[in-house]
Amino acid sequence: MSHVTLLTGPERRRRWREEDQCRILAAAFAPGATVAAVARQYDVATSLIYKWRRTLRARETGFAEVVVVPDEVPAAPPAVIELEIAGKVRLRIPLTTPPTLAAAMVKALGVS
Repeated sequence: MSHVTLLTGPERRRRWREEDQCRILAAAFAPGATVAAVARQYDVATSLIYKWRRTLRARETGFAEVVVVPDEVPAAPPAVIELEIAGKVRLRIPLTTPPTLAAAMVKALGVS
């Protein structure tokens, strides 16, 4: 007669949270650390640590979110009064110039 043994109890396979995986990865690949030592510390196979790293890198090298912003609208040119005198002299007077100063500039050029 054969004998069958049924094993009941907790599943050996552990489910690692992503936060725990990242913490273990950071410890394993920190400067001066060895993957084997960290694997022993957390009771994880070294191959699993490398698998987590490959999975994380695959996610990171995927597509990244891109936000496209419209180009800046060019500023309107400043409003000016432009005078051309006899095709030789061009005078641009900003609209913010006081009228008395604008009149003095025109008078200085000899235009009446």
